[in-house]
Formats: sequence, structure tokens, C-alpha cells
Amino acid sequence: MSDAAQKHAETLAAVVKMVPFSAHLGFEIREMNRERVVVHALIRPEHCTSGGTAHGGFLMALADFTGACGAFHVLPEGAKGTTTIESKTNMVGAIPAGATLIATATPLHIGRRTSVWVTRVESDAGKLASVTTQTQMAL
Repeated sequence: MSDAAQKHAETLAAVVKMVPFSAHLGFEIREMNRERVVVHALIRPEHCTSGGTAHGGFLMALADFTGACGAFHVLPEGAKGTTTIESKTNMVGAIPAGATLIATATPLHIGRRTSVWVTRVESDAGKLASVTTQTQMAL
């Protein structure tokens, strides 16, 4: 394994260890770099609201985790972690149980103390579920 691949694997492991809630919800990091983070999640019935579609809290948790992965990846040297200090989500469309959600976070700003990430959550069929903008602070 190359040094870059080893570092990437270590970063992924560190993120999952820091956020066990993400593993409980079945979030799967597919891509993580400075330009974007992609996380997949299968919508199970227990993630749904009464209509059998993804609960807004599930969409927000997925977006928060995805943006936080990006913030973690761009932390300045010496920082111990990251935390969400602001988050805003627009719910756009209903996605049914059984579908896979694809969350894609891209940076709007990367600074020394904060980073701002925009996360689009879409179904595997391309239907937009939500858009979240969040600010992460380096700890």
C-alpha cells in the first residue's frame, strides 16, 4: 500500500472511530479528499417518518457527518478534531425506504479555524432530498 493510500485508510478509520453514531446509521464513506466527500447510506424503515420516506433528522445526520468528514480531512496541523458550530438544511424531496442516499459535500471555505461545507443529499436515482450548509470549527 502506498503512503498516500495508507494515510487515507488511517484518516477513514479515525473518522469512524470518532463518530460511532455514523456506523450505527450505516453511513459508508466512499470518497474523501480536499475537494469533496461522498458518503452512501441505505434508507432502512427505522430511518423513516410515518410516510415511509427518509426522516429529516436522518438526512441532517447524514449531511452533518459528510461535511464533518471534509472538515476533519482539512484540519490544520495540531488540531484535535472538529465540531459543527452552525448548520442549515433545506428539505427538498421525499425519498422512500429501500433507496440509497448519496451525500456529496464540497467546501465553500477552508480557513485556519473554520471551514464551510455544502452537502447535497440525493437518491441513487438522482432525486434531490436536501441541501445543507454547515460551518465546522477546528478544535
